[in-house]
Amino acid sequence: MFLTLLKSKIHRVKVTQAELNYVGSITIDEELMEAAGILENEQVHIVNNNNGERLITYVIKGARGTGIICLNGAAARKAQVGDVIIIISYVMMTEEEARTFKPTLVFPDENNKPVR
Repeated sequence: MFLTLLKSKIHRVKVTQAELNYVGSITIDEELMEAAGILENEQVHIVNNNNGERLITYVIKGARGTGIICLNGAAARKAQVGDVIIIISYVMMTEEEARTFKPTLVFPDENNKPVR
């Protein structure tokens, strides 16, 4: 049996762009992706703290060090620039693995830079 657990979370990051005329996804600064252990094309869940919207999409790697968080395509309708969101990834594992697994939690600063 496999369980689905929190793999990683980028907590309370600000949306910097919303591009409606784009094939759907979320663009995330490569530095934040690495800090959270999120890979390009990985599925993520997005929770918007400002309006309660939730969505599922995949990740596109953004330019390192820019702080970019851009909702693309239809997802752009779910947030506005400046909204605070949480980006969540999950992983499936056995119960035995789950008992010792620790998720990666990233708490960015006000400029969307990972705080170490």
